[in-house]
Amino acid sequence: MPTVDDILEQVGEFGWFQKQVFLTLCLLSAAFAPIYVGIVFLAFTPDHRCLSPGVAELSRRCGWSLAEELNYTAPGPGAAGEASPHQCRRYEVDWNQSALSCADPLAGLAANRSHLPLGPCRHGWVYETPGSSIVTEFNLVCDDSWKVDLFQSCVNVGFFLGSLGVGYIADRFGRKLCLLATTLTSAVLGVLTAVAPDYTSLLLFRLLQGLVSKGSWTSGYILITEFMGLGHRRTVAILYQAAFTVGLVLLSGVAYAIPHWRWLQLAISLPTFLFLFYYWCVPESPRWLLSQKRNAQVMKIMGHIARKNGKLPLVDLKMLSLEEDVTEKLSPSFADLFRTPQLRKHTFILMYLWNLGVMVCSSLCDLGGIITPFLVFRLMEVWRGSPLILFAILGLVAGGVTLLLPETKGVTLPETIEDAENLGRIAKAKENTIYLQTQTAERAGT
Repeated sequence: MPTVDDILEQVGEFGWFQKQVFLTLCLLSAAFAPIYVGIVFLAFTPDHRCLSPGVAELSRRCGWSLAEELNYTAPGPGAAGEASPHQCRRYEVDWNQSALSCADPLAGLAANRSHLPLGPCRHGWVYETPGSSIVTEFNLVCDDSWKVDLFQSCVNVGFFLGSLGVGYIADRFGRKLCLLATTLTSAVLGVLTAVAPDYTSLLLFRLLQGLVSKGSWTSGYILITEFMGLGHRRTVAILYQAAFTVGLVLLSGVAYAIPHWRWLQLAISLPTFLFLFYYWCVPESPRWLLSQKRNAQVMKIMGHIARKNGKLPLVDLKMLSLEEDVTEKLSPSFADLFRTPQLRKHTFILMYLWNLGVMVCSSLCDLGGIITPFLVFRLMEVWRGSPLILFAILGLVAGGVTLLLPETKGVTLPETIEDAENLGRIAKAKENTIYLQTQTAERAGT
């Protein structure tokens, strides 16, 4: 019985159909970038100072410029490496009293400014920015600056919890259904984030979006690789992730044009509803259909691929249905990843590599991304170079354990647990096989 890869060789491994699906799903990868790193623009922290009642009126009366107002009414810079005191502290002075002069309003209160008492910013802050962010709207500065880290950690918690179930959903109900359901849910939650009335609801919507958004990206990745032939699978997998980088570039331009975070969130969320048209543009994965004994649909999709690629449907397509009575319908579960020794080893190695990779590269994903926003800042308080040293050590360990994984270049993807368990062993056996060729020549005259 031929495999899906065998059939793809005949109907086209990277024809017009695969190119169309690839370009279409790359849009999904690019749209994932704002969810992944949108915090850079949604939660940017501009320069700020304490709001002191009466200072604005005194500044207008005295005709001060902004620099003069800060010089006369705000605490000076702190020690090297520390935040300026004017960002989180203010002089405990009644700026409405008429005795204050315009030349040096604090001179009559103390001989040295350092003797004046400082207090917290009870009346809020003034932000030096033409736009807005969740920081400026919810005042996530000074003692509440940790809430920005919590905002990002919430989406990472969602990524982590969602990744535990999305793979099962994709295997149980299909890649296409998983993609459409997670895309719709993520789009709705993105809109709800843009209209969140308070910080608590903002965290809730961000957490729920993390639960589903990575499943959408992963489903697209799986569909792309399963539609391609062996010779092109690695290339399209890399380019699919490169489309994420294109999304980062586009996000920068959109954020520059829309400096207000709520409108920016709407601008990056509303277009994702268009991905629901994938229902008509992208078929289900033939590999998954074959694992569910839906061979008639496999034959239909393969015939469609052949027509799109300008190939004639081959008789081999019908052979997929000949073993229907003896083919076991697969019911995968999360426990399958730990069912056999080789699968357990590969699973643990990949779990370590993914958590390490996201900590070093973006600090925004899964379990590593949950703790990284807090870990990095706490280590930097000890020494600025300590996070880099820690990640370098973890990276060296990751490079070492990667050598324990099997090579997949030019290898047929495993269709069953048994195939996954034997992945690498079969290749080694073939490499060690020695073929002897003998040639016999007939004697002349015989």
